[in-house]
Formats: sequence, structure tokens, C-alpha cells
Amino acid sequence: MQIRNIMSEDLVTIDKDQNILDGLKLLRKNNISRLPVINTNQDNERELVGIVSERDIAKKLGSSKTNNLTPAKLHISSVMVKDVVAVDESMNLADVANIMLDNGIGSVPIESNDVMVGIVSKADFVDLCTGRAYDKVKVEDLMTEDVITVSTEDRLVHARRTIIDNKIGRLLVTDEDNGLVGIITSKDIIRALMDFKKKTPEKYQKTQIKNIYVKDIMSTAVSGISKDASISEVAGLMKETGFNGYPVTDENNNVVGIITQTDLLALVADIESE
Repeated sequence: MQIRNIMSEDLVTIDKDQNILDGLKLLRKNNISRLPVINTNQDNERELVGIVSERDIAKKLGSSKTNNLTPAKLHISSVMVKDVVAVDESMNLADVANIMLDNGIGSVPIESNDVMVGIVSKADFVDLCTGRAYDKVKVEDLMTEDVITVSTEDRLVHARRTIIDNKIGRLLVTDEDNGLVGIITSKDIIRALMDFKKKTPEKYQKTQIKNIYVKDIMSTAVSGISKDASISEVAGLMKETGFNGYPVTDENNNVVGIITQTDLLALVADIESE
């Protein structure tokens, strides 16, 4: 199957000279996590010059270098990743999936004759995993057991740095017995930083940012999934809820792993390569 068969043709883009607030509004309105960045050249042609994600914005907002700048003054061009990996619409699914895995990226612009005609994300591959071919694969076959977690008493700045350093989109929040008590995502961090910058005078921000804890911004409406669940079941839940990952818990609600869209992407790559 070629990538054109699952790509989204409803492109949502942003100009490089727009600001971070504009980008966040587009992400929220369209319920997406990444935006292709466009520039209009001298010939009045729109060309792809970058891509920006929620994690990129969280990294920029929490940086000490931008403490004195409001989000409205930060241009998308200062946040975006400039080295964009794009693929031709005729490439097959397995090759595109492997490109995404090798480069650690969540979406890829699709081109035809060097013109962007669509975009494909991990979520598009997850849709494939609801098929019967994935009923026999169990969560325990794919899940990551070495889970990166934080506690409710960890600071927001620590959670932000952990997400950035490990190139992940979410952190599970556990208690001292490794019980699941919440989850914190890049989106949660962005909202907290935006609210903090809006309410806190600039001269106090550097010190008071340390007073925000994981417990203040995490989501407690989180439930785990059994390691015996099928991949098609997980894919269906991801499609229904929009969640990018699920904690894997035992009968005592203790965390034993995590399964994410990246794990499902790797499975599609393997199956489509056969």
C-alpha cells in the first residue's frame, strides 16, 4: 500500500512569521500536535520550510532564554524544526513508517512533484491497527517496561526537562508504590506555562516557576490497560479518545509498562514489510 492511501489531504499549516499563540490556537482547534510551517517566496509560491510540534513549543516556552518574552512575541520560525523530512506520495507504508521511526518524528509531509499534497502522522498508522490482523498481537508483546515516571511532588520544570531530554510526549505520575495516579503531557505543560506567564509579573517568573508542581497540572482522569489486551483494542481506544499512549497496569493498578503510538507504528512497519 502506498502512503497516499492513508495520508490526510486536509492540510493545516502556519506561516513562519506567525507567533506561538497562533500556532497553539491552530493545534487546539484542529486537535493535532504538529503543524507544517510555510513561507511565501518571491514568486508568491508557498514553500515548506519547517515543522513545529507541541513539544517544540513547550521547550521554547520554558527556556530561560525566553523568560522575558511573551508567547505573542515569539515567532514560529524561532521554534520550528527546519530540517523537514518529507516523502513522495508513491512510497509504501513500511518505508515511511521506518523513516519516521529512524528520525524520531511523529508526522511526515507528503509531496507530489515536490509540492506538498498531504501529511501523515502516527495516528494515521494507528487506524490500520484496528483491523483483524492485529487482533492476535497482545499489548505485552509491544509495551515498554522501562517506564519513565514522575511523582506528584516533582516540579513542573523537572517534568518539562524530562519530556524534552527523553523525546517523549507524556509522563506517567506514580505514587511511592508505583501505583498510577495521573499523567502529564506536553499539552499540559504548555497550558501551565502560558497561564503562569500571563498571571505572574516578569520579575518574579524565574523564582516562582519552581512553585508549580506536577500535582497542580496533571490529569487524574487516566486509566490503565491490561497487558493481555489486543493491539486492535488499544488502537480503537486511541482512535476514540485521541490519547497517544496508554499506561499498562496490573490488577492492583500498579504500572508495569506503557504502550504508545510509536509502538504501533513499529508494528505496522514490521507487518507491512512482510
